[in-house]
Amino acid sequence: MSAASTDPKPAKASATLPKAGLKTASKGAPPKETPSGDKSAKSASSRPFSTFERLVAWRYLRSRRKEAFISVIAGFSFIGIMLGVATLIIVMAVMNGFRTELISRILGINGHMIVQPLDGPLDNYADLATRFSGIKGVTMAIPMIEGQTLASGPGGAGTGALVRGVRADDLLKMKSVSDHLKSGDLTGYAAGGGVAIGSRMADQLGLQAGSTITLVAPEGDVTPMGVNPRVKSYTVSAIFEIGMSEYDASIIFMPLEEAQLYFNAEGIAQSIELFVENPDLVDSLRQPVEDAAQRQVLISDWRDRNKTFFSALQVERNVMFMILTLIVLVAALNIVSGLIMLVKDKGSDIAILRTMGASSGAVMRIFFMTGAAIGIVGTLAGVALGVVVCLNIESIRQFFSWISGTTIFNPELYFLSQLPADMNLGETVAVVGMAIGLSFLATIFPAWRASRLDPVQALRYE
Repeated sequence: MSAASTDPKPAKASATLPKAGLKTASKGAPPKETPSGDKSAKSASSRPFSTFERLVAWRYLRSRRKEAFISVIAGFSFIGIMLGVATLIIVMAVMNGFRTELISRILGINGHMIVQPLDGPLDNYADLATRFSGIKGVTMAIPMIEGQTLASGPGGAGTGALVRGVRADDLLKMKSVSDHLKSGDLTGYAAGGGVAIGSRMADQLGLQAGSTITLVAPEGDVTPMGVNPRVKSYTVSAIFEIGMSEYDASIIFMPLEEAQLYFNAEGIAQSIELFVENPDLVDSLRQPVEDAAQRQVLISDWRDRNKTFFSALQVERNVMFMILTLIVLVAALNIVSGLIMLVKDKGSDIAILRTMGASSGAVMRIFFMTGAAIGIVGTLAGVALGVVVCLNIESIRQFFSWISGTTIFNPELYFLSQLPADMNLGETVAVVGMAIGLSFLATIFPAWRASRLDPVQALRYE
């Protein structure tokens, strides 16, 4: 009886031994089989900006129903950075375009250096022009006479004009004029009996190629009764359109010999205008020009003649950059507010991550990547938007002019017939770097606060 009653116990014990042995084996097996695998996995998960940290940061970027308000703030931050970067790129490109076009058109019709005599009349202008043209870096030298006149057309309408006496060969070399003839040709000009006028002057006076224009010079013939204004009519041989309204409406080109007769300056020129390869290096050509002149001359350059204009343009450009940078700064501050609210909302999640072994540095990097992603994506989207607008700036201007029924960037006020945009790679990179830098700075404080969160305090009331 006692033997029978004791038989099941040993059997039960013996039956359970293998199970216990299996459990023990299964418990001890992983450390013995893959000790290095666990170690590498742990080191991979603790590596800065690891896959785990990126996944958590991406999860916080996606919105859920209860986090809709935080997502709205993040969306506004993204839109703000995108619009700020795009606006900066567009405005700077337009300002650069204005400067480039103005310089090319102003200097396309005006010399980069102007040489005027100090010791007497400039009667050896032909020899001087030949010597100046031989200087390395000088593309051409043009003797010139200038004078103010009153121009009138057949209908009686009149306007002030600046007459420039230029040799026919020199006018052909001025590509900004000879390559932009709207009507007519320079054949009559070369023959010495015709003039070339701008398109806006032609429209204002009702002239076309072949019409007659009358010029009245205040300094005319001296008579016993006094000085009589000189009045003379010329045939309009060509009508040019440079694209700068001020020049198209006021300049008349006349053959040099005829201009000398008209302004009582036979055999002399007022100045010689030099065109150089690089306008920014005119200072290096001053001494060679003085040596080639072999007489006392006064040399001025394009910067002296347009100093006020280009200085004002540079100041305006710098001020616009500083003002528009505030848009990006405001968007970066929106990132700060959005991340602070996200940290408060994810307090319990942060505490759980910390209790599971995530370091404070890992938490900081998670929220840093969350905010930085908004700044980086917003900046890239802003660059793309800015490039698209700059490439189609003139079409956009015409569209908005059509919508509003007004002329946006009126050529009569802004001197240019088209709205230019010239993107500068260095400035674009600076804008991108500034926007991303502000975005990174905006994420540091909220990420630091998240890393300093005490898990005990966060889970106290959970």
